[in-house]
Amino acid sequence: MPTATDHYIVISSDCHAGGNHAQYREYLDPAYRDRFDAWRGRYKNPFRDLQDDTRSRNWDDERRNGDLDADGVAAEVVFPNTVPPFFPTGVVIAPAPVTREDYELRLAGVRAHNRWLADFVAAHPARRAGLVQILLNDVDEALADIRWGREHGMSGVLLPGVAPNTLDPLFSPVYDPIWALCEELELPVTHHGGGSGVPDLGRLPVSTVMYIMEVGFYANRALWHLVLSGVFERYPNLVFVLTEQGSSWIPDCLDRMDDLHESMAQGRFGGELGPSAAMLPRRPSEYFASNCFVGASFPPPPDAEVFRRVGVDRFMWGSDYPHREGTFPYSKESLRHTFVGWDDADLRKVLGETAARVYGFDLEALAPIADAHGPTPADLQRPLESVPADATSPAFHR
Repeated sequence: MPTATDHYIVISSDCHAGGNHAQYREYLDPAYRDRFDAWRGRYKNPFRDLQDDTRSRNWDDERRNGDLDADGVAAEVVFPNTVPPFFPTGVVIAPAPVTREDYELRLAGVRAHNRWLADFVAAHPARRAGLVQILLNDVDEALADIRWGREHGMSGVLLPGVAPNTLDPLFSPVYDPIWALCEELELPVTHHGGGSGVPDLGRLPVSTVMYIMEVGFYANRALWHLVLSGVFERYPNLVFVLTEQGSSWIPDCLDRMDDLHESMAQGRFGGELGPSAAMLPRRPSEYFASNCFVGASFPPPPDAEVFRRVGVDRFMWGSDYPHREGTFPYSKESLRHTFVGWDDADLRKVLGETAARVYGFDLEALAPIADAHGPTPADLQRPLESVPADATSPAFHR
């Protein structure tokens, strides 16, 4: 995919943004504004990065683009960050609503965010790819939101997690209309790591520790739910992205799925365990290779080695801006730390070309930004001699 710049066109596959409550109020259906005002008066934000001067990075165009320029990042895939109306916490970690009233209120909240996001993307369309949010409680409403997203310039769909024993699991055929529509509209389905799929672990002293230990598993399982249930066999052009879930688990997961598939196909399991996975005509790893991508946020060097083992063209680098664990303001240093010695063609795929293919960025439009701010091959071939003293990203410390 040739472009007019020798600089790397760096696209972060994982950035976060959102409006503040005053902004969301303007995007909220007027029928819900009185209830929003009452809710807002009782709400206390749980996130440190939304309580201080860093919070305006979520919506301030000038500040945000300036930060990305300084970091060498030309464009971004935008996930939610701030808390939308009627949500108990951030979207990527909030469990699904349980009651009909809670669902209705939260649906109004995500739709306010979607309207805000459409304008946020439209302000800098070459640099931003937005993901329309949906809730899975009502498939028909989710389909309506997906269609709205395509009509309003969204580049993909944000798929929530499903905690056990709440909604239908992601492998249920009840969601087939969602996969069919996303395939038809050529919208990639992206599943971000977080707690939306984690069951209620209670309020014991070690509950937070258990959450941290298990949150990755409950995000990762979306992969085997879709692969082993035949979603990609039924919808061969559907694109699925796993973002901010690490990479080291993927080779073992693919091996386990392939082994299970082979065992069932050869009848090494009996009874009720026999036919389900064997019905897939291809190995699970083949569906990964044809339909799945990974938004690899702040990868340390061992994760980057996984890219080579699994397939470089499946992975997209992400900074996780503006989160504390992200690589900002040291993304260039992080890239030197992780990718020194990499082949130039492979690195161009990971840093931008694959994200452009998945989310529809125009690399030619981004070339002038890369010329002005992006790193060069010579920059990234210099080994990082020391980690910046105030760097907080796991990219430097794992």
